This record gives sequence, C-alpha cells and structure tokens, in this order.
Amino acid sequence: MNLSKILKNAFLVVMFGLIITACATKKSVKTTPTESSTAKVEETQKADPIEKLDALMQGDVYIGSDTVGELASGVPDRVFFATNETILTTASRETLRKQAAWLRQNSDVTVVVEGHADERGTREYNLALGERRANAAKDYLMTYGVSSDRIKVLSYGKERPVDSGSNPLSWSKNRRSVTVKAN
Repeated sequence: MNLSKILKNAFLVVMFGLIITACATKKSVKTTPTESSTAKVEETQKADPIEKLDALMQGDVYIGSDTVGELASGVPDRVFFATNETILTTASRETLRKQAAWLRQNSDVTVVVEGHADERGTREYNLALGERRANAAKDYLMTYGVSSDRIKVLSYGKERPVDSGSNPLSWSKNRRSVTVKAN
C-alpha cells in the first residue's frame, strides 16, 4: 500500500468522525416545568442570557411557566409547539389530559381552542399553522372522551402574540394553542 492511499484513508476516517460528531445532539429528558425547573429559572436569574434561555426552553419549545394561564384551578390553559410544528410534546399531552379530565367532569362547559404562531412567516401561513395546532389539541382532547360538539377551533396566526419580542424565547412563547371557555 502506498503512502497516498494511507493518507487518503486516514483523511476519510477523520472526516467521518467529524461529521458524526457534528450530527450529535444533546438530548434533555425533562419535558415539563417542575419545582426543579422553576428553581433552575430562579437560579439562572444572574446567569448569562444563553443559560437563562436554556432554563426556559427545551430545544425551541417554551417550558417556563410565567405566561401560562389556567382553564380552571390547577388546569393549565395552553400548550407549546416547536417551530413550524403541530406535533404535541410530552408536556403538551400531559396538559391536554388534565384539560380533558376537567372537561369530562364539567360536561356543561364548551371551549374554544385558539391556535397561535410566532411572528415569522406570512399571515396566511401562520393562520393555517395556528389552525393545525388548534386542531391537534382538539383531536387529542377528543381521544380522551371530550365530544367534538364542545370544542371549537379558532386560529389567530401571528396576530395575538403573548410576547411581542423578536427573539427565540418570545417566538417559543407565541407558538401555542390556548383552551378558553366559550361564551
């Protein structure tokens, strides 16, 4: 074997290793805000902005609790989504299970599931995305025994941001569906 073949093979092995390393991602297991995540948020109040952002988000999905309201006592009213996604996270599914349990106990209540998006993208795209997010939440509620007659869907797209900032944390707070009691 000549020296050029050895160098070529060594180069290929090094490049393959770099590619594999670049593709590796850090995976976090925690998916719901808990006392420990709240403590982590408080702990990072003095930390640099990147550490603060990591304490409030998992990937690009908001997990903090400072903008979360309640449908009823102890029942969170909103779930959050990743960028351009309608897939429910583990935390979102848990929230929707709580909503479904409450709705089953309160059979006279009807709700509106509002779909929202962040400021990026066109108005039309975000209205459609908000509708898909609201329908994802509605479909999940229905799988837990809530009648479709009791759930209306409404998309606001990017028109009603909960956080008017123009940064990843603000965007992640705005990518949501919110369940509210119908009038």
